[in-house]
Amino acid sequence: MRTDTPDRIRAAFADAGVAGRLHALDIDTGDQLGIDADDLVCTASVHKLPLLVALHERAATGALDLTEQLDCPPGGRTPGPTGLAAMLDAARLSVRDLAYLMMSVSDNAAADLLLARVGLDAVNRTTARLGLDATYAVHTFGAMMASIKEDAGPAGARALTDPHIIARLRALDPARSNRSTPRDLTRLLAAVWRDEATTPEHGAAIRRLMGLQVWPHRLASGFPFDDVHVAGKTGSLPTLRAEAGVVEYPDGGRYAVAVFTRTAQTAAVLPAADAVIGTAARIAVDALRAG
Repeated sequence: MRTDTPDRIRAAFADAGVAGRLHALDIDTGDQLGIDADDLVCTASVHKLPLLVALHERAATGALDLTEQLDCPPGGRTPGPTGLAAMLDAARLSVRDLAYLMMSVSDNAAADLLLARVGLDAVNRTTARLGLDATYAVHTFGAMMASIKEDAGPAGARALTDPHIIARLRALDPARSNRSTPRDLTRLLAAVWRDEATTPEHGAAIRRLMGLQVWPHRLASGFPFDDVHVAGKTGSLPTLRAEAGVVEYPDGGRYAVAVFTRTAQTAAVLPAADAVIGTAARIAVDALRAG
């Protein structure tokens, strides 16, 4: 492995104007590379991945039926820009279709319906069973969004352009929000890809859903090849952009990568901050493949 790889990743983060943390893991050999990989990070929507694993763990034991139908009334839905969160009318969907919406378009309302069915305690028991000691779910996604609204104050979303307001958001404090580390997340991904997190049938279902994510602008942007498959889960909060996923090469190589970034800029649209997630992941994976 090139000795300058960490410096190249740090330089990519600096060029994009972000502070970055990364962990990359060769799922089959155990070779790894980290940049502040054990620092606690707020997971935002990346925590939908542990929820998905907990959901399938319960389904594998017969405690939950993935075809069970859940009512999705319009009132009280967790807010968000996608999926049920953005819809206006009542719906009724199966557990597995809600999981699809949660993973493919990061639907907050679907996630909280599933979380109500599974429970925060079950999610935390799953991560504890897998040895992910730094990973913990504190609250629902709706509670996270409500805390942002409360912390922003009467100015609402407009206040989120103020760095002083950003600094007081509980959702961006790992001590008070859903949290993990880049290393914990690659361990979780490796367990899913090795069928250690749950049964092979349910592991395959998790991998399928992760492969249906629609966002190409972060992790996948670093691997623009027809024969390289990227499956992941993004997460976003003001100034925070992240993704954890697995990159699979046609020669059988499998690499779990988790990248978390923070930027001092408060703009909602920062293409360079999104793209560097793919750039940093590509540098790390190339280094692991070079041996």
